[in-house]
Formats: sequence, structure tokens, C-alpha cells
Amino acid sequence: MPSVSTIAQAEEVRKTSPEQAIPLYQSILAAAGTGIARNDQETALLKLAQCYRDLHRPNELAALIHDSRTLITSIPKAKTAKIIRTLIDYFSEIPNTLPLQIEVCKETIQWTIQEKRIFLKQALETRLIALYLDNKMYSDSLALVGTLLKELKKLDDKMVLVEVQLLESRVCHALRNLPKAKAALTSARTSANAIYCPPLLQAALDMQSGILHAEEKDYKTGFSYFYETLEGYSSLDDPRAISALKYMLLCKVMLNLSDDIQSILNSKVALKYRGVEVEAMKAIASAHNNRSLQEFEQALAAYRDELGNDPIIRNHLASLYDKLLEQNLVRVIEPFSRVEISHIAEIIKLPAQQVEVKLSQMILDKTFHGVLDQGAGCLVVFEETPVDKTYESALDTMKNMANVVESLYEKASKLS
Repeated sequence: MPSVSTIAQAEEVRKTSPEQAIPLYQSILAAAGTGIARNDQETALLKLAQCYRDLHRPNELAALIHDSRTLITSIPKAKTAKIIRTLIDYFSEIPNTLPLQIEVCKETIQWTIQEKRIFLKQALETRLIALYLDNKMYSDSLALVGTLLKELKKLDDKMVLVEVQLLESRVCHALRNLPKAKAALTSARTSANAIYCPPLLQAALDMQSGILHAEEKDYKTGFSYFYETLEGYSSLDDPRAISALKYMLLCKVMLNLSDDIQSILNSKVALKYRGVEVEAMKAIASAHNNRSLQEFEQALAAYRDELGNDPIIRNHLASLYDKLLEQNLVRVIEPFSRVEISHIAEIIKLPAQQVEVKLSQMILDKTFHGVLDQGAGCLVVFEETPVDKTYESALDTMKNMANVVESLYEKASKLS
């Protein structure tokens, strides 16, 4: 069995030098039709792809996927789908390869159409939608979603249907179309109820539910969904569990329940995810608890990658910062009837220009009554005048009297 010994030899070489193992795997693939077992060639194909992935050679990996089609056509269709999806997934571990991954996926879809492999085509199109989403190509994503949903509903393939509807919800959320995102998620959950839903897919559905509830400021329900997500991902050792834990902590901060964070982090599920990302959320919780803008900005600067790269965290923290800034400004101006803007800026340690813009926004939002005297660089605060309710009371009295008169008229009409 020469191929077995060659694969074993290549595997030994790969442990120390993936570069030197590449020619060995290539020789096995080149020996097609010489009596070498098909399973050995499949193994060599995947191992060679892993070498390219580990060495960060995306172009060689793309060429391998294209050149291996002859071998793949002789493999059973069910196995083919798994191999191609695995090969394309290897791209995701190589940085800055998203455009190439999209191109390879498109080419492979064209090949599946020629070979009339419908189920593989649908699986690859689902993957392509996710790639479009990662690359912020939202219009392309929605166009492909619409086409694919029609096909899936005809074939009644519920599993892929759930994945596509979930992706549609994520795309709509990215476009800030929350009503459509909720509708797509509801459809995905309805489809999922009709089949056995794998734990990873169920966790993804819970994650999206939590995100949409958080967008609607329903952080309590969002927390419950994120907890379910954390348990689902944690049971499968999925790296996305840390995102679920961060969102749980975010919900507690937004609910002004920062004291609960330590008990969450001491729970059995969360203990193994302690690290810099959790420390970032703890720093934000501490700043919010102390109502300190300076601490908040220091946390954002110290953990820029952990807090700034996640759009969900970033959006909610921007809202939290605005809320915290308003609370600080209201507390500072409360004792004054007239105060210099530079003095307010000095107290809360922010640029005067930023403070002036925020004060004008608060005046327009009627957070407090006042006016900015830009000539003198001052804020003039007015006493909140009580609302005179005489006019409203008079209208209510007249309305009640009208009802009484109408009632008396109806009774008088009956008597006559």
C-alpha cells in the first residue's frame, strides 16, 4: 500500500514543516487512476488544503479547489458537498481573503449548475450570502436571499431554509430595517419548529433574537436569549460563546444592574471565558456605576479592539455614553441659573465645543429649559414653569356638560 505509507510520511513531515509536506500530497493527487485508493486521495486533498491554510496561501488554495473537480466528480455526491464546503471554509482562517473567497464560491456555484448538483448549489449560495454580509455587500445578499428562498420553499428543505431566513434577518438588521429583520427571524423560528434544529443553529437563532430585543431596549428579554446562546455555544466549545457573554454583560450595564456582573462571571459557564474581552466589559460597567465619563473614555481607549470592532457593542455603548453625558451635564448645571460653558467643560473634563453641541441638543430635546448665549459663552438656565391646567380643565368640563345635555335630550325625547 504505497499511498498509505506516503500519507503517513507526509503527515509526519507536516508536523514539523508543512512546506515540505506539500509535494508529497501533490504526488498522491497526481497519481489518480494508478490504483491508489480513493479515500487516500480524498485525505491528501484535505491535508494539502490544510497546509495552504496554515501557510496562508489563498491563491494556491483557490487553484486546488478548481483543479480537484475531476477527483470530486468521482466521489459520491453527499461526500462531495462536505469536502467542497470544508475547502471553502479554510479561507476564513486566512486573513484578508474575503473577496477571493467570494470569487471562488461563485465559480464553484457555476460548476454545480453545470453538474446539476442542486443541493450543493443551495448550500454554497447560503455560504455566499454569509460572505456578502461579512463584506457589507447587502444588496447582493438580499437579491440572492430572494432567489434562494423561492427555490427552498418549492423543495421544502427546512434546514437550509432556516439558515437563509436567519441570514436575511442579519442582513436587514445591518441595514437598520428592524421590522423586516424581526419578520425574517420569526419565519426562521417557525421553520425551525417543524424540524430538529441542531444546537449551533438554535444558538444562532437565540443570538439574533437577543440582538433584536436589545435594539428595542428590551434588555431583560435580550439577556435571557443571550444566556441561552452562551449555554448552547459553550456546550460545543464554539468561540462565539464569548460574544454571547459580552452581550449578557452589556444588557446588565444598560439595565443599571452592574452589581450583577460579578455573579455572572463567577458562574460555571462563564468562568472559562475570563480574559481581556470580559475585562473590557467590566471596565465599562465600573465607569457606568461611578457615573464617570473620564473612566468611560479611558475604558474605550484601553480596549479599543475589544469594544470598537463589534458593531453591536459599539452602537449600544454610544447610546450609553450619550445618556451618561446628559446625566453629568444635568447634575453640573443644576445649581446654576447662569454659567460659563468653559466652566462646565472644565468640571466634566471635555472639550468646550463638544459640551456646547450637547447642551444645544439637550435644550432642543427639552431635557431642561435654557438658552445658549454664544456671544458671552454662557448657558442661561430658566426655572421650569408649572403648566397651567385651567384651559385643559375647562375643556374637560365643557365636554362632560355636553354629554349630560345629550343624555337629558335623549330621555326627554323618549318621554314625548
